Amino acid sequence: MQFLAKHIIAALAVFFATSAFAEEDLNASTVVASVNGTNITLGHMILVRESLPLQYQSAPDEQLFRGILEQIIRQTLLSQVNDQTETLRTKLTIENDRRILRASEAVDAISSKLIDEDAIKAEYEANYLNAATRKEYNASHILVETEERAASLIKKIKEGSNFGKLAIEFSTGPSGQNSGQLGWFGHGMMVPPFEEAVMLLQKGEISGPIKTDFGWHVIKLNDVRNSATPPLQQVREEIISELQQKFVRKKLKKFQEESLIILQDIEQFEASVLRNTALIDG
Repeated sequence: MQFLAKHIIAALAVFFATSAFAEEDLNASTVVASVNGTNITLGHMILVRESLPLQYQSAPDEQLFRGILEQIIRQTLLSQVNDQTETLRTKLTIENDRRILRASEAVDAISSKLIDEDAIKAEYEANYLNAATRKEYNASHILVETEERAASLIKKIKEGSNFGKLAIEFSTGPSGQNSGQLGWFGHGMMVPPFEEAVMLLQKGEISGPIKTDFGWHVIKLNDVRNSATPPLQQVREEIISELQQKFVRKKLKKFQEESLIILQDIEQFEASVLRNTALIDG
């Protein structure tokens, strides 16, 4: 550790002893430190800061600057003294990360195409102005672990027990402490089994036990209303995003049709092979 500490202190001393750069002279290639000839740039540091959890990103700038620089210097030193052959896991991780980043850059480039104003208006008219009246629902629910518990709660409600009090006492969901109230929601905002059950209820009615991936629900429909048509300006960014996604999907389909993609006989693979980490760590 003394070896590492001496190098870190020396590198920091050299850097902070120099005069400060003018901000307009800085770029991603600006060298902040050098470790045995390996440069650490401002770009490296910015990426590290960007990847930090939010609670760390809010730390004072000088503390972040020194901390990130120390971290990268340590990592550089350790990578230099590591005389082991690069592991297969590391190689594959780098390849995967590069593929993801390059694909993301391609999506950004494709979706940066300017969306025609007429296309935005046409999408708005089709999905909002001319769309069938959409309904919004206000419901409450009690989430429990078993169908039997859900059925027993339904029985209590039918016998006169207060739905909200039962939700506070028995619901395992976060809305439980709010008497099970979920507020207003529209199509697509709840998981399908829950949404389908709500749509079949009459105002004030209680559902039977409804199973979702979260558990078993007892649902009460509090109210129903027709959703108001939002003005174009309110949904403009959402429409642009959807048009961009459509454009990306169209381009990707074209790329696939024009490319040579060869699939092996995937039936020969057991899907469980994905759990075999010994293949990359062996």
